[in-house]
Amino acid sequence: MIAAKLAIYYAAAFAVIGASMPFWPLWLQSRNLGPEEIGLVMAFSVVFKTVTNPLIAAIADRYGERKRLIILLTLLATSIFSLYFWSHDFWTIAIITIVFHAFWSPNMPLIESLTIQTAKLKALNYGRVRLWGSCTFIIGAWGMGRLLGDSPIDIVYWVTLCLLALTVLSTLILPDTRVAKLESSNSPIRVVLANRSFIIFIIATALIQASHAVYYSFSTIHWKSVGHSEAVIGWLWAEGVIAEIFLFIWGDKIIKHYGAARLITMAGFAGLIRWLLIGSTHMLPMLLILQLLHAFTFGAAHLGAMYFIAQRMDPSVSATAQTVYAVVVGFTMGLSAWASGILYGNFGSHAYYLMAAMAGSGGAIAYGLWRDRK
Repeated sequence: MIAAKLAIYYAAAFAVIGASMPFWPLWLQSRNLGPEEIGLVMAFSVVFKTVTNPLIAAIADRYGERKRLIILLTLLATSIFSLYFWSHDFWTIAIITIVFHAFWSPNMPLIESLTIQTAKLKALNYGRVRLWGSCTFIIGAWGMGRLLGDSPIDIVYWVTLCLLALTVLSTLILPDTRVAKLESSNSPIRVVLANRSFIIFIIATALIQASHAVYYSFSTIHWKSVGHSEAVIGWLWAEGVIAEIFLFIWGDKIIKHYGAARLITMAGFAGLIRWLLIGSTHMLPMLLILQLLHAFTFGAAHLGAMYFIAQRMDPSVSATAQTVYAVVVGFTMGLSAWASGILYGNFGSHAYYLMAAMAGSGGAIAYGLWRDRK
């Protein structure tokens, strides 16, 4: 029953992401934003959480609180998102984006901390709880692609708003797992940043996850420009997450066999291959094959990150550790998203080549972390 309550939240929250992420650049384009402005808005969506997320995480760890913060933040985020209806210029959209993500972004590290700590206490399988988020991401991406075949682009806004409202309701049934309060006189952030292995881990995962920036921001626009339909594009996004789901199903066994650092290493080198090839082709058969690598470039990196934090960081700083991970990844993703707008505007799909270099570098750093652990 507890696993189901957590799974419902993941399902609702990732339905929001699935319905909006692949097609939000098209909505921004419909508001007359160009590639560089779209890149900036996508960057704003992740960079400014570097201020709010650590503050909220510190509160969570100081008081051992998770559930009530998630309820409040989700409600505020939904209210702010509704204001997009009246936005028609770059700066209005940018300001709403910044405020929305200031409330929305802290929820993910908080729910990950809540889930990991609950899984420890109740012997739950994290991967099999988290996979429900991946399932609804698929439904959201595929369903929105289908809807856009017959509906105006504003359907992206309305569906996302409705799904956000459902997410608010899902927060009310989350388990109220209490985490031990931090006893150290040091701030949670100091305790986390004193761990050298954690710093290396953060750099590696940030490079690997941020290498998805061109994919997240411009794959839909690019694939549409070369003739693929919205339905096909929705399926391409969904297919990658299906592969991710299969990895999550056997997550516990994979972690026990390979370990967190080795999984992150695999993710980096998979990204090197994926982005080099996606930057070189738009042929559908090849794209269908390459999208399977999402199981590694995102799925393995994320699974490795969650278990790395669970195994090597004290529970009393788990929210801060999750938040530092999310903030650094988000900040790097924001810079990468900003750069992707410039790169895509000038070089088209060849912008993926820089993403390949980032992923490969992250894999090399994670390999060093894995070797040090042996």
